[in-house]
Amino acid sequence: EVQLVESGGDLVQPGGSLRLSCAASGFTFSSYSMSWVRQAPGKGLEWVSGILSSGRSTYYAESVKGRFTISRDNAKNTLYLQMNSLKTEDTAVYYCATYYSGALVTDPSQLLRGQGTQVTVSS
Repeated sequence: EVQLVESGGDLVQPGGSLRLSCAASGFTFSSYSMSWVRQAPGKGLEWVSGILSSGRSTYYAESVKGRFTISRDNAKNTLYLQMNSLKTEDTAVYYCATYYSGALVTDPSQLLRGQGTQVTVSS
């Protein structure tokens, strides 16, 4: 059974930074592409970033490109999201996610997700 546990969410001021982590278990993490998705208050799911199983290729939504960095440690079964230059519009619950086959899928409604971690950007 796929288990994804996110951590690292917090309240941060605009312009600040946060690093999210996701501990994965129940599947062969090193063989699966992974993503981060988010859901802002009153809005739908938004795909934020993805990374291939090897970690060599990464992809970003235009809204976060140049500010967020996705990475993974396959030895630790852990996915990361480094978020810099945070904006109030980044406020959301952030989810670690994957597709059942391990493919990189950017439609967030099709992804298996964890419980999420809250990121609030406010002064």
